[in-house]
Amino acid sequence: MGKVVLMQGNEACVEGALAAGMRLYAGYPITPSTEIAELSALRLPQVGGKFIQMEDEIASIACAIGASVAGVKSMTATSGPGFSLKQENLGYAVLAEIPLVVVDVQRMGPSTGMPTSPSQGDMMMARWGTHGDHPVIAICPSSVKEVYDLTVRAFNLSEKYRTPVLLMMDEIIGHLREGMELPEPGSLKIVDRPTVNHPDSKRLPYRMKPGQLVPAMAPFGKGQRYNITGLIHDESGFPTNSTDEAEAMMSRLMHKISDNYDDIKDVVTENLEDADIAIFCYGGTYRAAKTAMEVAREKGYKVGIFRPRTVWPFPEEELREASKKLKRIIVAEHNYGQMLLEVQRVAGRDCEIGFVGKWNGGVNKPIRILERIEEG
Repeated sequence: MGKVVLMQGNEACVEGALAAGMRLYAGYPITPSTEIAELSALRLPQVGGKFIQMEDEIASIACAIGASVAGVKSMTATSGPGFSLKQENLGYAVLAEIPLVVVDVQRMGPSTGMPTSPSQGDMMMARWGTHGDHPVIAICPSSVKEVYDLTVRAFNLSEKYRTPVLLMMDEIIGHLREGMELPEPGSLKIVDRPTVNHPDSKRLPYRMKPGQLVPAMAPFGKGQRYNITGLIHDESGFPTNSTDEAEAMMSRLMHKISDNYDDIKDVVTENLEDADIAIFCYGGTYRAAKTAMEVAREKGYKVGIFRPRTVWPFPEEELREASKKLKRIIVAEHNYGQMLLEVQRVAGRDCEIGFVGKWNGGVNKPIRILERIEEG
């Protein structure tokens, strides 16, 4: 049995990252994610890692990218305004295929908004924030233990598929304190990026075998130099204007995620076996939804929960299958209806879609969700 601790969500994020092998944190303080930076500053030197406070959020993700290129597992954390600033370099990491974990502890916006108030208002920015067509993996925990576990998973997915992974927390989960059991050292499955040293005469860092979607990575500082660019590039890493090579590259970037959907997806369901109403929720809205479900069942309503922990790529297959057996889906989230749009797109033909949102800095309460259940 592991050690039982009382831990905050932001603290669990740091401990999970360290367990996954993070040895560089570059960030800039911003509410409500600042505890991640503070604890990283304390803990990283204890394990031989480095903490760097950069001058802003743009420099923070740039520093983390550079460390990852050198072979060090890296992370940065922020909230809404800083997440906006990170988008250009996030796109760079996607195109250059650099593993990286970016944590967004969401708060109410837009702009400075209400810095200490909860929100889930960055969900669409997580999918479409950086320009151009691009793949995304975004993960959303609903408890302190899940923060720990899913931070480890974020690093594993990032390393396995050589892509940035977004950990979409929110103020509720970031500042929540719960008892949890820390896993025993060595009990976790840890994934490291595929690596290779190319002979100098064949330095082709993006060359792959037929059917391979993720190139092995040669870390800088290990005697191997190669070109890294945010431009469309060929297998040498140097820019190309070939439309054929551009199409092949962009298709591969998309397919290395979409073709591995079964590995990346993560959906938790409760009481859907006999349900005719499902509450779609994620992150900090889950607890209110769970209480509403339990009270509704006591009153005779057949209610279940559909909760994606991987929100991008969106769990279309699972939601579509579930919707065929349901009469209604009620989307509960702390925004004006961002994931509601996806639920309507996927399940709107099969069942009625309702919505319980909150966008004033307050929280969804079980009674509001229960009232929507009883309206039907």
